[in-house]
Amino acid sequence: MTLAVQTQYDAFKERGLKLDMSRGKPAPEQLDLSNALMAPLHSFTALDGTDCRNYGLGVGLPEARALFGQLLGVPAAQVIVDSSASLSLMHDVIVYALLNGAPGGQPWVGQQVSFLCPVPGYDRHFSICEARGIKMINIPLGDDGPDMDLVERLVAADASIKGMWCVPKYSNPSGTVYSDAVVARLAAMKTAAPDFRIMWDDAYRFHHLTEESIVIADILDACAKAGNAERAIVFASTSKVSWAGSGIAALAASPANIAWWTKHAGIRSIGPDKINQLRHVAFLKDAATVDALMAAHRALLKPKFDAVLAQFEAHLGAVDGVSWTVPKGGYFIDLVTPKGAAKRTIALAKEAGITLTPAGAAYPYGVDPEDSHIRIAPSFPSLPEIGQAAEGIALALKLAVAQ
Repeated sequence: MTLAVQTQYDAFKERGLKLDMSRGKPAPEQLDLSNALMAPLHSFTALDGTDCRNYGLGVGLPEARALFGQLLGVPAAQVIVDSSASLSLMHDVIVYALLNGAPGGQPWVGQQVSFLCPVPGYDRHFSICEARGIKMINIPLGDDGPDMDLVERLVAADASIKGMWCVPKYSNPSGTVYSDAVVARLAAMKTAAPDFRIMWDDAYRFHHLTEESIVIADILDACAKAGNAERAIVFASTSKVSWAGSGIAALAASPANIAWWTKHAGIRSIGPDKINQLRHVAFLKDAATVDALMAAHRALLKPKFDAVLAQFEAHLGAVDGVSWTVPKGGYFIDLVTPKGAAKRTIALAKEAGITLTPAGAAYPYGVDPEDSHIRIAPSFPSLPEIGQAAEGIALALKLAVAQ
């Protein structure tokens, strides 16, 4: 068995592939879908008369706020449009809370601060916490969301737990979709910290991989109805809708949180890139236009996901202890290896010319307790390349298990 697998793996290495699948980047063909962003603007004036070439409007253009309000299902007055990346907005919320305190609490600096982290999860979230000295607590992520019994027990007993990361729809990397029951429990649960915040990263809200457009419960509405209106802050962007490096980002929150953000962000900046916001509003127009654009993205992405899944089934379907997710949206597949095999698989894949996200990246501090999760990002390589890459990853895993 080991010799046969070794022979297959060695033959694959001889192909001399050089593929980087370490991040979930849109492919050039996906970026081309938004080239109309460069069409000349007929006016530099916003709906309220603001000259977008000048300073001002720190909360974003009225029409950009209205667009995100429509996309997120919230009033435009409860939306901020700023920056090109929602990750920047998440970082700023954490820093503002550390330095100034969030509504209902004192500055977090000088306190023991902990965050709950559903795992497997998004490494960039964990990097923010680690860089800012925030302790991270692993929370198992199931098919319908985080382990809510554990979450409720922890937040009720420990006032140092100030927040929680959530990717509620097509989670990175598992593809998990939070159930309505989980959303309701997150909104209503009792917390020892009065300034507890849910960082609701709705990064894949529009990123369906099937004809089914899954809709999840509205966390802001649920929190308001539960008497915890300030609990959640929602983040979204066009980073994988238009251009990944030149999109626009938004946060949506209660009026009190919007006022808090505006006060502190006004110290950081005199205003965002309003020309880019104007371009995006002219291009994206409304929810129907965004849906049509995302259908074009889906047409490019789904065959790549299907190619990966087909190779995994062909090469790994009979390997004990190996499984993988079949997501209905998002950008990733979570490949689960037998305990202790993820690092070795990634190393063998690297030797075969395939660069993957480091083992442990989906866990706080880069430590996967069972060394068993590998994040697969099918989006960037071409369709022929991704089929070969999936085959190579499967062979690397088979060899790691055999060894």
